[in-house]
Amino acid sequence: MRTASADSNAALSLRIDGMECASCVARVEKAIRAAPGVASASVNLATKRAEVVFTGAPDVAPVIASIGKAGFGSATETMEFAVDNLSCASCVNRVEKALKAEPGVVEAAVNLATRTATVRVAAGVTDQRALAKASAAAGYPAHYINHEGHGHGGGAHDHGAGPNEAASAFRAFLLALALTAPVFVLEMGSHLFPAFHSFVMQTVGMQASRIIQFVLTALVLAGPGFRFFKSGLPALWRLAPEMNALVALGSGAAFIYSTLVTFAPALFPAGTSNVYFESAAVIVTLILLGRSLEARAKGKAGAAIAGLIGLKPKTAHVVRGAATVDVDLDDVVVGDIVLVKPGEKIPADGTVVDGSSYVDESMLTGEPRPVAKALGATIVGGTINTTGSFSFKVTETGADTRLAQIIRMVERAQGAKLPIQALADKVTAVFVPAVMAIAALTFAVWFWFGPAPSLNYALTLMVAVLIIACPCAMGLATPTSIMVGTGRGAELGVLFRKGDALQTLSNVTAIALDKTGTITKGRPELTDFLVAPGFDRDTVLSLVAAVESRSEHPVAVAIAAAAARSGVGEGAAAGEAAMEAHGRWPWSKRGGRASGNLRNFASRPGFGVEADVGGRHVAVGADRFMAMKGVGIAVFKDAAAKFGEEAKSPLYAAIDGKLAALIVVADPVSPSARQAVEALRGQGLDVVMVTGDNRATAEAVAKAVGISSVVAEVLPEGKIEALKQLRARHRSLAFVGDGVNDAPALAEADVGIAIGGGTDVAIEAADVVLMGGDIGAVATAVALSRVTMANIKQNLFWAFAYNVILIPVAAGALYPAFGILLSPMLAAGAMAFSSVFVVLNALRLRRFKPLSGGGAAPVEAAAFRSAPAQ
Repeated sequence: MRTASADSNAALSLRIDGMECASCVARVEKAIRAAPGVASASVNLATKRAEVVFTGAPDVAPVIASIGKAGFGSATETMEFAVDNLSCASCVNRVEKALKAEPGVVEAAVNLATRTATVRVAAGVTDQRALAKASAAAGYPAHYINHEGHGHGGGAHDHGAGPNEAASAFRAFLLALALTAPVFVLEMGSHLFPAFHSFVMQTVGMQASRIIQFVLTALVLAGPGFRFFKSGLPALWRLAPEMNALVALGSGAAFIYSTLVTFAPALFPAGTSNVYFESAAVIVTLILLGRSLEARAKGKAGAAIAGLIGLKPKTAHVVRGAATVDVDLDDVVVGDIVLVKPGEKIPADGTVVDGSSYVDESMLTGEPRPVAKALGATIVGGTINTTGSFSFKVTETGADTRLAQIIRMVERAQGAKLPIQALADKVTAVFVPAVMAIAALTFAVWFWFGPAPSLNYALTLMVAVLIIACPCAMGLATPTSIMVGTGRGAELGVLFRKGDALQTLSNVTAIALDKTGTITKGRPELTDFLVAPGFDRDTVLSLVAAVESRSEHPVAVAIAAAAARSGVGEGAAAGEAAMEAHGRWPWSKRGGRASGNLRNFASRPGFGVEADVGGRHVAVGADRFMAMKGVGIAVFKDAAAKFGEEAKSPLYAAIDGKLAALIVVADPVSPSARQAVEALRGQGLDVVMVTGDNRATAEAVAKAVGISSVVAEVLPEGKIEALKQLRARHRSLAFVGDGVNDAPALAEADVGIAIGGGTDVAIEAADVVLMGGDIGAVATAVALSRVTMANIKQNLFWAFAYNVILIPVAAGALYPAFGILLSPMLAAGAMAFSSVFVVLNALRLRRFKPLSGGGAAPVEAAAFRSAPAQ
């Protein structure tokens, strides 16, 4: 909501999160008033809103930043728009400026490669209609992209340049070429071949030849070339010239001058009545060729997203009673039972309820091996069923599916603006006006000081300057590489959730790895279960399994399986189902019931879990948990040390305050872990393990994979402090993890990398997600970020060097020393090639190959933090 105060200062109403009392109100008001440009602020605890009055135009970004520093939040929302008429970096700057001027806009980023705008606004202050109107007022119509529909979850826009745009640009080029060819032959043929000149003069005549050229060139400019004038002239009228304006000015000046020479030659001094119709026509034709090639290349740049979208089938075999009917995918709803036949694409996310098969998930994870799917297995829409047939119950459809989320994730990364682009943005903000000024200066210098006929030289070189300048290359340098790099990453199962992570990851000097589920597989087994004197093994195992039934930690699965194998439970499958439901798990002792219902269950993150089972109090956890409960563990001291040396994790169980058992779990190291560590070291990175497990176990696992630096026995909050200490020794740090306990560390690191098989909390906190769940992809992610940044730097260097060198050449800088002048036609060709070069260079990233991983023999190693993490 936007209001106006009595003194006409602008006012905004912002929603504030996290306020609980009057002191919160005072702190928020103080923080807002300290923000630049704020005249006054009034915060209402009941409505949880702040009324902010600004001294001038409202600038909400520093206000929201101040609220955040005070420990509170101000709700924001992100909107995405498809933007028309974007042709160069100058267009990008103007759209961003127009959007940022709207009240409530926190930040706005426009991507030339995808032709989209991503805008973050204070919730409730403005809407998509106002933002679209602001963009249109700047000369760039914008259309809101709705991500909430069924669809793929992506935008309604093409990714890069679609086939329609490429085909349209190519048809325009062919038409322009057909009209330009006779003009070029008539004019340039006469210059190059005297005999041809004589033939034209004798058969057609000079005036008739010029009239033919006038007609054909006019058709070129009014037909396929009209797009430059349609966009460029209004931009000039708004005093906001861009790339199309330069083309319109250059080709238009050559055409108007030649037209006047043709029909009013008396207006010009003797010796200056030359025509440049061929320059005007060839300029437009070559630039259309460049845009056609650019559109085709940009279409390839968006191939990864197009491929993901293409994974979605159009229909599904839905079971209706006793029959199976084919229905449109948009008509499939949660709860439907869908049949999948061999070779078909899976239409939605769900859980297998009948049958089994192997599913190819390579387009989502980058892993080429099919994954076995049986009863209860989770399947992802868009993946491909290979051999068997099965039925599944739909759990997610449309925009809520994993595939749709991945597409949105990649789209956001592709639309991001990296810090490296800041310099290009500053230059392009003044680039086109500067080029126009240089062109005007070039005309003046050559007109007054150039050789005769000076008017011809002045006009020709002015046109050359206008045409050769290429802000397109600068605008495409960064986003095109991001688009291809993140798309290639998606194909390999490496998803950059945040675009700037691409640049930050390339700069990291150290990688901190969690152990459980990262270095190890995260699927532990109970290898040893030692019972203290006076306790019965089956009774203790039954009680421990009952308590762990409420835990989401993988140790619960290991204990459940062991209990089932021992015959003290109702089976591993039933146990896992009970855990998923967070319900009671009626473990029973042989010959009789031992546990009853659970009561007073409590989780102690980083320590363990406890509960009352059948009237007995049971505690399960690490040695530090036993110490906190006052339970001595000396009886198992030697055994625990021995197991630690074998890379196994010892946990303890206490019943009614007495030590009852030593529980030992082990988890195999990921087959690719050692190779991944070697690959990371080969990239010059320092590799560190950070884990909550005991030091002996952690060092045993680290030794198995070749890690020499270990930070062990840290609680979840201790990981943050450990990362801070590591960062003090390194320029930039990445952390790799997969569990709930890892979420704070993932957020704390410069780059958080989540293993895709981990929890949703960890994935949400991460900057990069490895969909395949393989630690080997960490090295691939780092390598991809580095080659992408190198590619961006190459593009930026070319874009800047091209303009810095060739604009002076077009202005005639080489003429005094070498007698070299650049014709407008060559300038047009160079300009067209410049943009194409940038896009083609970016496309080289599509050939990026993942670093080799896997192949290492499995190594038995502990995989658990010392206590179940809830």
